[in-house]
Amino acid sequence: MKKKTALVAILATSALALTACSGDGASNGGGDASGDTYNWDMTITVSETSTWWAGAEKFGELLDEKSDGRMTLNIFANEQLSGGDPAAGVEMLSDGSKAFSYNSPIIYSGIDPRFSAITAPFLYQNYEEADAAIEAGAADAYAGLTEDMNIKMLGFGESGFRQLTNNSKEITAPEDIAGMKFRVAGSELFIEIYKELGADPVTMNFSEVFTSLQNGTIDGQENPFDVIYSNGLMEVQDYLSVWNYVYDPLILGMNLDMYNELSDEDKAIVDEAAAEANAYQIELSRDKESEQLAEMKEQMTVTELTPEQLTAFREALQPIYDAYTDKWTPEVLEAVTPQ
Repeated sequence: MKKKTALVAILATSALALTACSGDGASNGGGDASGDTYNWDMTITVSETSTWWAGAEKFGELLDEKSDGRMTLNIFANEQLSGGDPAAGVEMLSDGSKAFSYNSPIIYSGIDPRFSAITAPFLYQNYEEADAAIEAGAADAYAGLTEDMNIKMLGFGESGFRQLTNNSKEITAPEDIAGMKFRVAGSELFIEIYKELGADPVTMNFSEVFTSLQNGTIDGQENPFDVIYSNGLMEVQDYLSVWNYVYDPLILGMNLDMYNELSDEDKAIVDEAAAEANAYQIELSRDKESEQLAEMKEQMTVTELTPEQLTAFREALQPIYDAYTDKWTPEVLEAVTPQ
């Protein structure tokens, strides 16, 4: 991938700057490390075949390596600790029922709408724009938002640009979406996006999506390539529209109380492991996209929207910006705006 080395350096630097079960060793409250041991739980929203899982595994390996075996990470896919409910999973992270999670800011936005600013429709045209905004201030802004929830943000991973699948027809214009029932991410913003396009949006836990598509309860859904591919949604969907309409990063979060109880040395271990794991996960996710898309083209009708077609969607969704600017607040919106 282009600029791969630079990307890793940027992500590692920004994550370091931001710098379930609780630990079973005594805390030092910021002093020198005393050899405490920790057995932590971490959850992700999707399956073990995703790059989310690979990033979490890398994080666990790095924690073990850098701590000489004192830090152990237990990883749970599909939000197993919260019954498949990612919003409940974020609440568990906040109250200390688990130590870590990878979650989209979309899930956080159900608690605080400011989180949805970075997932505004057609905010970024490509990964370079998203990377630049994150480095310039978005990461710092979101670190502040998570602290308000008693969560330490350990940098951004990445889910990718979100796409649209359905079982009815090829979608190339806003009017094609009208009347169709789509499962959307559990966020007021996404419900309003699809209502603005004339669709019938519904929310449900991601663990229910495959079956709902299979039995026709819903016509389609929207997610990045990795989530679509790793969960086999192409087996129950006929059409894929590639429109890159929302950039979706992942917040690697740690319960703030647990983080603050670590010694300075152990905080550094967690920060460094997180920075390296996030960079690894993002690189892996971007590297896999072309391969995943090629395989999905063998099973689905794939339409890559033209610049003119995308312009029609951008214009149709301008009212979303008008309605949400105040909810995002000028400070957060400025932080995520492309440089």
